[in-house]
Amino acid sequence: MPLPDSVTFASLGALFSSLAAAQPDSIALLNVQGSSIDYATLAGRMAALGVHFNEAGIHANTRVAVIAPPGPDLAIAVLATMTHASCAPLNPASTNAELAEHCRDLDVRAVVATSGTETRIHALARELGLPLLECPLTGGDAPSLATRSPDDTALVLHTSGTTARPKQVPLSHANLLASMRHIMSTLSLGKDDRGLTVMPLFHIHGLLAGLLAPLCAGGSVVCTPGLAIPGFFDWLARLNPTYYSAVPTMHQAILQGARERTESGASCLRFIRSSSAALAPSVLAELEHVFACPVIESYGMTEAALQMTSNPLPPRARKPGSVGCAAGPLIRILDASGNALPAHARGEVAIHGPNVFSGYHDRPEANAEAFHQEWFRTGDEGYFDEEGYLFLTGRLKEMINRGGEKIAPREIDEALLSHPAVAQAAAYAVPHPTLGEDLAAVVTLRPGETLDGRDLRDHLFARLADFKVPSEIRVVEEIPKGPSGKVQRLALASILEATRTTAPVTTRPGLETTIAEIWAELLAMPCPGRHDNFFRLGGDSLLAMRVVARLQEKTGVDLLPAEIFRHPTPAELAARMEGIGPGGTATRIPARPRKDSPS
Repeated sequence: MPLPDSVTFASLGALFSSLAAAQPDSIALLNVQGSSIDYATLAGRMAALGVHFNEAGIHANTRVAVIAPPGPDLAIAVLATMTHASCAPLNPASTNAELAEHCRDLDVRAVVATSGTETRIHALARELGLPLLECPLTGGDAPSLATRSPDDTALVLHTSGTTARPKQVPLSHANLLASMRHIMSTLSLGKDDRGLTVMPLFHIHGLLAGLLAPLCAGGSVVCTPGLAIPGFFDWLARLNPTYYSAVPTMHQAILQGARERTESGASCLRFIRSSSAALAPSVLAELEHVFACPVIESYGMTEAALQMTSNPLPPRARKPGSVGCAAGPLIRILDASGNALPAHARGEVAIHGPNVFSGYHDRPEANAEAFHQEWFRTGDEGYFDEEGYLFLTGRLKEMINRGGEKIAPREIDEALLSHPAVAQAAAYAVPHPTLGEDLAAVVTLRPGETLDGRDLRDHLFARLADFKVPSEIRVVEEIPKGPSGKVQRLALASILEATRTTAPVTTRPGLETTIAEIWAELLAMPCPGRHDNFFRLGGDSLLAMRVVARLQEKTGVDLLPAEIFRHPTPAELAARMEGIGPGGTATRIPARPRKDSPS
């Protein structure tokens, strides 16, 4: 590393001034065509934008929005804005109405664009009455980067809330520099490392793991236009990155691209990093097989300037299913009263350290709820094993309470992904009139595969307790995701229900119609279709017992109530009853009883 580990910089400006002095001719940024700029040029262009800031009266802690397409120019604009002001990078794919709302909420005082920015961004700045500053394509001969206080805000991001107004997360120069050091140390980053950025630079993952950490180490960064297949494999072959960092859905897309290629995986990668969402062990194993390098799963969040824990590099152990050991801040597992819990006890993950923010902007009620003394409560549930590896069991707000049974969606996702035909999976909660919440899931399939929800439910019954099997599993072309590629689990129900076809398929005469008529009577509704789901219609285990009794009266078939859970549509249940025959008895008893009665 060109800069000694013992050196602690007060601000990003001090860091990049030192890098430019220590290795002016070393490559800092590249585009996917291979064109590059060195550290001296980078510092010069950052300083040139700083001059424009000064002329516009923009100084430390002034909020400035950066809205531009991905690439090296965007990286320079973001770096310069963080150095001289308070950077608020926004998603350029957002509509102007969305961007205007964010700018007003953030109280930005200027907009920074690049030469490739759409003209609509210029129109947006005029509409908001804000100066629009274009990032210079050249720099001065004697660059001067602003020196800020460690406590000055360098970056402000929104939380990715889906059920309430997003909160603003201000991150100081000290927060960012601490997180950069943590990531560098964990991944042993040095001047020979080259990151390949596929994450967006309006997301903490892309900013820290993709851009800032390798630059802080004196390495280089390939600034891509975003993940593209098969372009990704061409970038690996031509530009020789030593690592890339991405969310699980991106890793899955890369694996699908690899399956469709005849060439072997790239040997240039020293490791692959995964963060921002849980990585299924099956996906981790396939990545390691395809690319012949370790996959390092980490755990981070915006409020911690990204990294909190990480699996270590070899030769230390990596544990699939774990997000690793503490890798920066101090970490505790707390109970509801704020008491620290021992190993293997589940509780809320809490953090404290130099990379952790000091509180949400202008949200005293959120801060009072989020902090226990100096410890920030993450909202994630997990436990440590005896070796200090953290295992996350779910997001507390995403936990599904199905009639008293608490279910972690992550467990369902991983069980679905263990099916060789499944490419992506996401379990989520849906409202239920008596259970409170029911469990559903969506999957995408690998090319050429044909499965339906019943096949997948059968797969889960062999792997999970009955109460953890979703009442319905839908096969879709694409799972809705947020701008960073993360599945927005809390919004899935409302998004997917809007796409549901409402016209039921009429039941066939005979058993199907008999079943449908009984359901209609007990559920006080019109006669359902042959593929309508009993539990999605409002049924529960108590009503299932009444259905069983009515069916025995009418058909003579003696069913277990659990059979309705395993065969939840008139078509499936009729087929099951026909297999038993009149007067027959279903004697299969589930391995574990389902607890879904309202308490």
